Amino acid sequence: MASPLTQSIIEIIRAIPKGRVSTYGSVAALAGNARGARQVVRVLHSSSRKENLPWHRVVNREGKIALDEFQGHDEQKRLLQAEGVEFDHAGRIDLDRFGWIPNAPIVTDR
Repeated sequence: MASPLTQSIIEIIRAIPKGRVSTYGSVAALAGNARGARQVVRVLHSSSRKENLPWHRVVNREGKIALDEFQGHDEQKRLLQAEGVEFDHAGRIDLDRFGWIPNAPIVTDR
């Protein structure tokens, strides 16, 4: 059975809507451990398939994909682009535009 923190992380990742992203640190903070970004990485690594998580919607604090080129980077980028998430020339996602904050209104006219 998963720990309460792990279960909370799983629920938060599941809640990230299509076309939005969150950061490892934001997910950790929402789960109650502001310094638990590595725990989020562990949950994603160990539970994404088993829990059917939208793993591709979690990025680093710079709005970049943290995975290496041959370890899922291209797949994550493709999945995010298919949901309408845009990347700039440096491979960054505008977190002000595409970042997800629970219970915040979604602005669609940007």
